[in-house]
Amino acid sequence: MKWLVFLGLVVFSDCIVKIPLTRVNIMRKTRSENNMLNNFLKENAFRLYLTSSPGSNITTYPLRNIQDIVYVGNITIGTPPQKFQVVFDTGSSDLWVHSILCSRRLCSSQGLFRHRESSTFRPTKRRFSIEYGRGRMQGIVAHDTVRIGDFVSTNQAFGLSMEHSWFEGKPFDGVLGLSYPNISLTGGISIFDNLKNQGAICEPVFAFYLSKSKPEGSVVMFGGVDKSYYQGALNWVPLIQAGKWCVHMDRISINRRVVACNDGCEAFVDTGTSLILGPGRLIDNILRLIGATKHHVSCSTVNTMPSVDFTINGINYPVPAQAYTIKDSSGNCFIGFRENPVNRSTETWILGDVFLRQYFSVFDRGNDRIGLAQAV
Repeated sequence: MKWLVFLGLVVFSDCIVKIPLTRVNIMRKTRSENNMLNNFLKENAFRLYLTSSPGSNITTYPLRNIQDIVYVGNITIGTPPQKFQVVFDTGSSDLWVHSILCSRRLCSSQGLFRHRESSTFRPTKRRFSIEYGRGRMQGIVAHDTVRIGDFVSTNQAFGLSMEHSWFEGKPFDGVLGLSYPNISLTGGISIFDNLKNQGAICEPVFAFYLSKSKPEGSVVMFGGVDKSYYQGALNWVPLIQAGKWCVHMDRISINRRVVACNDGCEAFVDTGTSLILGPGRLIDNILRLIGATKHHVSCSTVNTMPSVDFTINGINYPVPAQAYTIKDSSGNCFIGFRENPVNRSTETWILGDVFLRQYFSVFDRGNDRIGLAQAV
């Protein structure tokens, strides 16, 4: 199946730019021929959070939803522009793409940045390495012109992948991090901060609307909030600490019974993670209570399964069974909860796209807070 792309630009005032995101089905023919799609969906759900780290103008940018596993959007780098499909990730701070410096065996299926073809390319001798929840990459830091829709960031620091694991064959060419600059591993100013410093973004705010059950409509917006993407009021949640998109969660419950996060815990709000991740024993408990067997359920029982309620800052955010179950191309249903492979001293949850498809999310750098509201 071909990629479905929906591009557009809606200007609400002199200072708000909105960039539409698009939900797209994966190229099933290629993956099914290699018997890869089911394994990718069931066993290799996208987990791109970091495991190590050192009114206004709304721009809406199109993303593609690949089987409810990952959302990607197009950017360009260089002069003349070279196009790349990247993950917009609130769990990391760096921009990187695959390059011709990467092993052909590892990167042959990806779009590769060809630095010799860009007249604005400026190399450095700095090397960097990033460890994710699944996979890792190593590369070098360079500078060039990066464009996101109508936004132009000149002399932007970014990474060129030279070696990596797990990323081979995945349906994207790199990652665009949207977290705080303090966790940057390339040592450069992030693209969001660069655009803010250059005056392209009037308000230090960006927001995500992730579509569900349709190929188009997802958006990431910069510089403000379009109220047509949510209903009710935005509920603002302060960050535990400025520097990472992590909030305090009160509890997780099913049918009013607390099943996890009994004494409160921390929760990362992460657009770069496809599922909801938590401690293994608590995930197992949730799966048992909703009637799942090894992360799988009969699709015929989904409508009778209970919601899982996440209480944050005193407000309940229910995630119904129709939202936390995902049907693969073979018609089987699996549960969008997985064990967080990173062992932490405190109970930690990662609220990925399964949660964020239900709730419009606003990331407010100016006030170190996250806003959540029921998505339309």
